Amino acid sequence: MEHIRFNPIHTPPAAPVKKQPKQSGFADKLQQVLGEELKFSRHANERLASRNINITPDQWQRVSAKVSEADQKGVKDSLVLLDQAALIVSIQNRTVVTAIEKKDFNDQIFTGIDGTIILE
Repeated sequence: MEHIRFNPIHTPPAAPVKKQPKQSGFADKLQQVLGEELKFSRHANERLASRNINITPDQWQRVSAKVSEADQKGVKDSLVLLDQAALIVSIQNRTVVTAIEKKDFNDQIFTGIDGTIILE
């Protein structure tokens, strides 16, 4: 009786699949559209969504430009005032740390900032 041998076919390993970054919130979509290097922390993204704060692309471009300008002036952490919200931005990390609706500005104390950007 003759034995039949099967030689396994060598297949190269599949190319690694690049994982697409999770795009779930308004901030992620806005960043994707504008291609800016300013980003949102998870906390800020959640605040934007839960408080229904919408920042237009034009506003976002103005914020990004002013953040760059603040960086050149040595600002480390800034309060950014928009017509409908306030953002706390870590200039060094290029990250929006949190967002607050304008209606919640009353009796607020903003600490740990060394610059303010007003874009109302």
